[in-house]
Amino acid sequence: MMNKLRLEGKVALITGGASGIGEATAKLFIENGANVVIADIQDDLANQVIASCEISSHPGKICYFPCDVRDEKQVEAAVSHAVTKYGTIDILFSNAGIMGPMTTFLDMDLDAFDNTIAVNVRGVAATIKHVARSMVAKKTRGSIICTASVAASIGGAGPHAYTASKHAIIGLMRTACYELGAYGIRVNCVSPFGVGTPLSCTAFNLEPSQVEQNCCESGNLKGVVLKAKHVAEATLFLASDESVYVSGQNLGVDGGYTVVSRSYSVTSSN
Repeated sequence: MMNKLRLEGKVALITGGASGIGEATAKLFIENGANVVIADIQDDLANQVIASCEISSHPGKICYFPCDVRDEKQVEAAVSHAVTKYGTIDILFSNAGIMGPMTTFLDMDLDAFDNTIAVNVRGVAATIKHVARSMVAKKTRGSIICTASVAASIGGAGPHAYTASKHAIIGLMRTACYELGAYGIRVNCVSPFGVGTPLSCTAFNLEPSQVEQNCCESGNLKGVVLKAKHVAEATLFLASDESVYVSGQNLGVDGGYTVVSRSYSVTSSN
């Protein structure tokens, strides 16, 4: 028996959809019946994603709109483009983000800090604002998902500006959940552990396999290498009607990393 496509007839806007977790999610959404608009600043990579989807027998299911999420006018234009092309927006995956300055707190570049907040927090706020306006106007009971991180729950899991920005995203998600619930709009976060994406590889100057090895060594759940596709699958759940009464949640895709302490050992002396 053929499985039902979980996003059949839905329209999704994905910021940061040209690479990494955004790219994996865009492809998975399309495979599950959605039309997808990628909003990103990486023109070449976005066009490569579109070409690969066209080759995979999904013509017309995906398009690209250049958008720097720091600029609210560009965000508004991306939302307008998605609605004009596909009629509505049912799903927002607000995923665009940067790692920010890789410095100690004592040496922090505050201009770089401000830029990290502008991309990771202001950008999320802008996309939620304009997509929610569209959903409310069209009476769409939509799903909004934001990419947070294990660094949104604990300190020491990422650079300082990045950590602050991801904590802020959880706050944005919760307050948006409160207000938008009255319109039937769900708002959630997905918080992955380390993934060997271009973002993390560039930040740490490592190959994907090296990032994955480091994460496997420090991670809690052994025997699984976290991939972008695993985060995409969690995002698909939050986007689909399978999570129809799930809102205000931070779904950790971290193998339990943020909920365990390593201070206790099962070894004991008799």
